[in-house]
Amino acid sequence: MKSINISLPDTMRDYIEKQVADGGYSTISEYFRELVRQDQKRRDKERLETLLLEGLNSGNATPLTEEDWDDIRQAVRSKVQGDKDLNTNG
Repeated sequence: MKSINISLPDTMRDYIEKQVADGGYSTISEYFRELVRQDQKRRDKERLETLLLEGLNSGNATPLTEEDWDDIRQAVRSKVQGDKDLNTNG
């Protein structure tokens, strides 16, 4: 694990130390890792919401045909086979 050093004003450091003491974190690093995880989740949620809205705004839904399902199955088979080839050759 790599280290990152940051400089903070005293008021922020005091706040963080209080959060660590009151929040059940064992270290300041643990507190910051939790902040980063929360930010990652927030950004993932925003991305998902954007994709869902794009899907909703992309037009009327159409039923999948048997041909569509066959195409999906073939694409999955090709992907699985490609992954197998990479694992055996690489």
